[in-house]
Amino acid sequence: MDPLRAATHADPYPYYAELRAAGGLVFHHGLKLWVASSARAVEAVLAQADCRVRPASEPVPQAIATGMAGEVFGRLMRMNDGERQRCPRSAIEPALELIDDTAVHESVAARLFTADADGLCKAMFRGPVAVVATLLGFAPAQSRTISELTADFVACLSPLSNDSQIAAAHAAAAQLRGSFIELLADAEVSSALLAGIRQRFEGDPDALVANLIGLCSQTFDACAGLIGNALIMLQRQPELRAAPRENLLAEVQRFDPPVQNTRRFLAACCEIDGMRLAAGDVVLLLMASANRDPALNEQPDRFLLQRPNRRSFSFGNGRHACPGQGLAMTIAAATLNKILASGLDLDSLAWYYGPSLNGRIPLFSIGGA
Repeated sequence: MDPLRAATHADPYPYYAELRAAGGLVFHHGLKLWVASSARAVEAVLAQADCRVRPASEPVPQAIATGMAGEVFGRLMRMNDGERQRCPRSAIEPALELIDDTAVHESVAARLFTADADGLCKAMFRGPVAVVATLLGFAPAQSRTISELTADFVACLSPLSNDSQIAAAHAAAAQLRGSFIELLADAEVSSALLAGIRQRFEGDPDALVANLIGLCSQTFDACAGLIGNALIMLQRQPELRAAPRENLLAEVQRFDPPVQNTRRFLAACCEIDGMRLAAGDVVLLLMASANRDPALNEQPDRFLLQRPNRRSFSFGNGRHACPGQGLAMTIAAATLNKILASGLDLDSLAWYYGPSLNGRIPLFSIGGA
């Protein structure tokens, strides 16, 4: 086990506890990076201005730098610091906060769902993206296409991506870009979300298009993992099936989050949690470990629906906290309601975690099929 393989291990949490006991911030010689495993260390790294989301020498991953996927990646607010992050965020975050939860539930309810493995996969991955696309003003048929293209685009965001996935991602990014340009040019589009973003956005039109694509791409894996990990919890603890979905998901995202870790890159020498880090150093932040730190949450290894003062790093913290947390939780709750109302036999679900260095996203089969 190492801090990267832990993300898809059957139960990484005892290992995370060992890491915390060995020191909240330590250098891993095998991976050649620092590992922040305690809540104090993770919070300190996220608050440090010299800890950036991308290395200065490689703002876009080399594997995608020469194609359209790289063009989009380079403009995403979550992959930038400074003004390239603040400008789109200042336009998008307020608009997301004004979304009507009823509209989200209605959009999820309107989607078809088949109570089989394929239907479950589409509900977890494609459905949430289609909801976001609909909120942005795409027609239902267009929203399905956007969700399919997003699936191809996000495949390039992992270091594990192969050449064919990267080629498909470049093609998908080009089609997504064209679709959003057409959406923005269509005077007949009626979307409060899109209107709110456009009203506040000041800057490069290409950055606006890229970050609208980013709303879809961020939804894809994060919502799928949250929904999937909630289903696993419901299988393991059937008494939770009648619990309010919002309470259930609030604890799932702390207890077994879909994003287990992220990275920061040192732009300058600094001291963090008593350790001296050099410019160019890399820090792996184990948010899933920090969530289980007793210094952050009492009885952290218990799943408590009514957890007092629940704290979590699963959606980030500080300047890069996810602006779409509320929307993601609402989409996940509505989707979970639809899945459970379908009569899907949770006890028949089997799963494995999809290959990833940072995500914990279950892929399901039913009855061994």
